[in-house]
Amino acid sequence: MTNRPNGLTYAAAGVDIDAGNELVEAIKPLAKATRRPGADGSLGGFGALFDLKAAGFSDPLIVSTTDGVGTKLKVAIETGLHDTVGIDLVAMCVNDLLAQGAEPLLFLDYYATGKLDVATARRVVAGIAEGCKQANCVLSGGETAEMPGMYGEGDYDLAGFCVGAVERGAVLPKLTDQQAGDVLIGLGSSGPHSNGYSLVRKIVERSGLAWDAPAPFAPGATLAQALMQPTRIYISSVVPLIQAGLVKACAHITGGGLIENPPRVIADGLAARFDWDAWALPPVFEWLQKEGGVADAEMRRTFNCGIGLMLIVAAENVEPVLVSLLNAGEEAFVCGELAAG
Repeated sequence: MTNRPNGLTYAAAGVDIDAGNELVEAIKPLAKATRRPGADGSLGGFGALFDLKAAGFSDPLIVSTTDGVGTKLKVAIETGLHDTVGIDLVAMCVNDLLAQGAEPLLFLDYYATGKLDVATARRVVAGIAEGCKQANCVLSGGETAEMPGMYGEGDYDLAGFCVGAVERGAVLPKLTDQQAGDVLIGLGSSGPHSNGYSLVRKIVERSGLAWDAPAPFAPGATLAQALMQPTRIYISSVVPLIQAGLVKACAHITGGGLIENPPRVIADGLAARFDWDAWALPPVFEWLQKEGGVADAEMRRTFNCGIGLMLIVAAENVEPVLVSLLNAGEEAFVCGELAAG
């Protein structure tokens, strides 16, 4: 090829291939630490392989999910708190798998930015690796895209993709098994998780508080630290209950809150009847509601209001399910029942 000393280069156009290679090397140990049966957690190939037989499945169905972190990323970028958005990314995908009864197996991420900052990207990917460890799935690959002109200085975006599996006879929801009188069990959230942050940011703006001001609802934390609490991952506590046949349905309470999500896993002719007095609204939501003047209906349709995951179980299984969840470290409580209508 002809050497053209005055010609343009990819680096001159704003894309640093060397920085990308540096990031890959920096995150290889993070991916390796997420190994699980069926995959070795290696990076660098053009695709990721997974051995379902080695993972213990006999007649599996593959389930896939994808999600992002939404405008919670804006808080991370504005405050420099990049260490936990990766956990959020994994959580939003793997918790969705539970709604199908599936166990997460492998995870891939997409990180896009205008100019790659290796240190920041490594912090984000370290969070992704931590989320994968919590979910017992392997970080099997990903993509880093450096796109000058697409993003403002310091901005980045994230997307996550997760593949899981479920034995053919264990798929959720079990619509034909549901009946009036089945019990709703709520699993406590760690905060707003990764939903409603466009409203959260508006409320913070209205409050006049800076991100580094003390959080009015979380002693010892700044406002940013309190609102950046990562999404709770429910895999280790809920998968065993699903595999034991104790769960009829599972709803991940994400965008749409407690109004829009439960109907997606409930049989026709039945509806969720919540006992809104069964649990106290966590302080973060009390503050958001008061500071923003947000109506109850809007709160319940926007936020999880303290319930990150909802299970539907037969009345006779409530006690063993609650005992198992509490022993696994979850905050779990009866929050209503299925009713005809």
